[in-house]
Amino acid sequence: MTIAKTVEKHLKDRGIHYDVITHSPTGSSSETAQSAHVSGDRIAKGVVVKDGGDYLLAVVPGEHYLDIKSLGERLSRDLQMADESELGNLFIDCEEGAVPALGIAYGLTTLVDESLLKQPELYFEAGDHASLIHVKEADFEVLMEGAEFGTFSHHRL
Repeated sequence: MTIAKTVEKHLKDRGIHYDVITHSPTGSSSETAQSAHVSGDRIAKGVVVKDGGDYLLAVVPGEHYLDIKSLGERLSRDLQMADESELGNLFIDCEEGAVPALGIAYGLTTLVDESLLKQPELYFEAGDHASLIHVKEADFEVLMEGAEFGTFSHHRL
């Protein structure tokens, strides 16, 4: 697999220039950063949360953890992590567990940790566990139009 069709369409529809970076298959954002030889703070990691049957995508740096309590308080919602088994119905053209940071492209409310906007370039899952999309920060902002921005993650110690 290379790029998920939904991801590719979202990029093309917005006229975004991007590169595909391939790496050895990985199981976490930290492993992905190491395998692709990029800073984990430049990985835009999608984390699916839910409130009942309503799913949202939080996008945080790969070296951060989502502060789900803070995000829930910010949104006045009772959020919990979605199970990986639930993701297949949301990201139907992606490998299991490979969540692109483009929740908007998949019809999900998307929230972006603004610390990502401090990076000159960003990388995110292309839809499998061996490919990343590489874009400039300004293009990432275009891809995130319609998302809500805020601070709701913390760097891992």
